[in-house]
Amino acid sequence: MKTNVLLELPSTNRARRAVQIIEKLRAAGYVSYLAGGSVRDVLLARTPKDYDIATEAKPEDVERLFAETVPIGRQFGIVLVVERGHAYEVATFRGEEGYSDRRRPDTVFWTSPERDAARRDFTVNALFYDPLNRQVIDFVQGVVDLEAKLIRFVGDPNERVNEDPLRMLRAVRLKNSLGFQYDGPTYQAIAKHAALIRHISSERILTELDRMWGDPTRAASLAELAELGLLAEILPEIAALRGVPQPYMYHQEGDVFDHTVRALETLPKRAPTFMVWAVLFHDAGKSTTISYPIEPGERIRYDRHKTVGAEMARAAGVRI
Repeated sequence: MKTNVLLELPSTNRARRAVQIIEKLRAAGYVSYLAGGSVRDVLLARTPKDYDIATEAKPEDVERLFAETVPIGRQFGIVLVVERGHAYEVATFRGEEGYSDRRRPDTVFWTSPERDAARRDFTVNALFYDPLNRQVIDFVQGVVDLEAKLIRFVGDPNERVNEDPLRMLRAVRLKNSLGFQYDGPTYQAIAKHAALIRHISSERILTELDRMWGDPTRAASLAELAELGLLAEILPEIAALRGVPQPYMYHQEGDVFDHTVRALETLPKRAPTFMVWAVLFHDAGKSTTISYPIEPGERIRYDRHKTVGAEMARAAGVRI
């Protein structure tokens, strides 16, 4: 459906060139819109990092119309259009069926904007914008969810997770980055299927975690990864810190996991990811080195926890 939401794109060269690409596609007879995260960000008064374009033009049509293109995912209808040194992802409206590897669809076919929206991950990422008519095109109630500050899977949340379990990590990152809440069925699907994250390659998980750690809301995301059961699957060394007590005279904030969350909160907003990983593992060894007091006046101790924690960090680095 088309809505009359007033939307002003940022007055940047990058935004203007994205509109010019759409104008050229439309002049050639192809329905074309801005799509996804850029529409979401503009509606939230945020400056998008990228401007992706969705169109009914097929990859060969895009390559014919533009002088410099890169076929980064031609089989999925994705072509980069390079304009004055800036790359724009131009994707053909597509439908997808079957995800036997829980990452890529087994079958891809060209389709309508509505069907394209239906295969996306979250409603707030499934919006289109027609910059020529200044209309938001919303088939999935994404505008409603933006206003309600909800992260909701498009369609059946269990299907979305089974198609690509990495979406669970994206949900956590997006929810905290935007300061939103989870839709109930979305939360339940993540908690139910957390173990499916084991099917995702370590490279993809690491990329998503680094993006999560790069956001100022990293501590909240860590706490939710534990709450949803995802942390035990991807970073069991850190999940094991839940319930590990600390000497009360030195730590009143809670267990070692609570301490780790608090430590992350003290980092600068734009802390480099290597610093985040260091803080994350700084007390990891305490879960296996704890010894309890046996005499009055003694305290809980963790002999050699720094050495053991360093070994855990190295092992995790190899694993993920």
